[in-house]
Amino acid sequence: MKKKLFLFLTGMLLAATTNNLQAQAVINTTTEVTDSIDVDDLDEDDEFMETEDEDVPTEDKISLTDNEGNEEIIDFPEAMTYDLDSLLNLYMSKTYLGTPGDCEMKNENPTYPKEDYINRLSRIPTVMEMAYNDIVQRFIDRYAGRLRYSVSYLLGAANFYMPIFEEALESYQVPLELKYLPIIESALNPKAVSRVGATGLWQFMLGTGRQYGLEVNSLVDERRDPVKSSYAAAHYLRDLYRIFGDWNLVIAAYNCGPENINKAIRRYRAANGRTENDAVTQADKDYWKLYPYLPAETRGYVPAFIAANYIMTYYCEHNICPMTTRLPSQTDTIVVHKDVHLEQIASVLGTDLDMLRSLNPEYRRDIVPGSTKGYAIRLPLADTGRFIDNEDSIYNYRATELLTKRAVVDVADDVPTFSRKGGRSSRYNRNARRGSRGSRNARGGRNVTIRKGQTLSQIAKQNGTTVAKLRRLNGIKGNNIQAGKKIRVK
Repeated sequence: MKKKLFLFLTGMLLAATTNNLQAQAVINTTTEVTDSIDVDDLDEDDEFMETEDEDVPTEDKISLTDNEGNEEIIDFPEAMTYDLDSLLNLYMSKTYLGTPGDCEMKNENPTYPKEDYINRLSRIPTVMEMAYNDIVQRFIDRYAGRLRYSVSYLLGAANFYMPIFEEALESYQVPLELKYLPIIESALNPKAVSRVGATGLWQFMLGTGRQYGLEVNSLVDERRDPVKSSYAAAHYLRDLYRIFGDWNLVIAAYNCGPENINKAIRRYRAANGRTENDAVTQADKDYWKLYPYLPAETRGYVPAFIAANYIMTYYCEHNICPMTTRLPSQTDTIVVHKDVHLEQIASVLGTDLDMLRSLNPEYRRDIVPGSTKGYAIRLPLADTGRFIDNEDSIYNYRATELLTKRAVVDVADDVPTFSRKGGRSSRYNRNARRGSRGSRNARGGRNVTIRKGQTLSQIAKQNGTTVAKLRRLNGIKGNNIQAGKKIRVK
């Protein structure tokens, strides 16, 4: 029925299991800044790239001058400086994306009158406002100029991820144009991790992800799961809209947290002589009026989002060709109730380990902790039956090497070498020399013969152990021992 879900990543279980949260709780608790990735400038020398135009700017900041002659510096979102080489090395890119085919990728970026950009933005079928100004124009120029080959990748990768995003956004009845939010968050890199720990396509912070039902522990990070994180993001965006009632503020709050937007509103109202007793109007929630009061990294966020919508719609007008895409194979899931390593599955079934990692990105260390609870593993459709047929062989394959956590361990009962002070115990040495001769038993332990007059306490001291251990090893109750008998001391 929903054919798109059988794509390489889109075939994952669609689980919208997060509970609804009160809007006030969101505004009080979700205040993390969702930073993007801190990477170097693009190095566009891949095989399908032509020589870059010398006029294309190389800086990662925008310099603007306001009406009063003051200069303002705006940082590009870090995803707009993402290293294209790392994107092209992702399994999905290497396996299913190719160089532009019939489309002739020119390095020439045509320029148009301002009225053309205004007209094109107005014709995009969106609920959200796609306003034009000089800042938006600079972001469009960035995408159409220096990032044109990154846009070629984004257009190809969109075939994998946009169906997931659209399904999730539609389920929460939020505007579908928000599907381009991950472009400025992660450049459609499912492995993206920011310098502050925001993770995945939607760049969830740890606390926000857990608040919206994404499990995160040492072995599992569902922020990396394209399907589960997309439903969590759609849920979060809907809650933000219930707070602010303006979609531009929603995506700004997604970037810097709702509390920072509330601060900007308060500062704007105070600057205009408004008090807390005055009602908050819709004009108080105008992103462009709040612009000077927003955090620096958020000022470029809405312009970048508008520019992303523009370039993903009008790429042809700028001589940008999408990378060619081959759709991945169909997949299905198997729920396991034992710990299993992805390498066990790959080796027994003869499948590609990197492919399994891409199908199951939430498993951080390739271990599926099925003994904790039932976890789903996504496999190529043809391999699901083979997994069931070879399940015992998979669990047993190199299990002690790949799953190294021990359930039970023995405590070493060896005779101590050093005293508590770290030096050699002379008293111990004298007692050991005077002690009874010992022998090894069949189980690798050590036995001594009890001499006349010896007590358990004396034997314990001579052999570097305790009376309690002697009783436990030999099943002795009380202090009665018999001379001439052997007693186990280790």
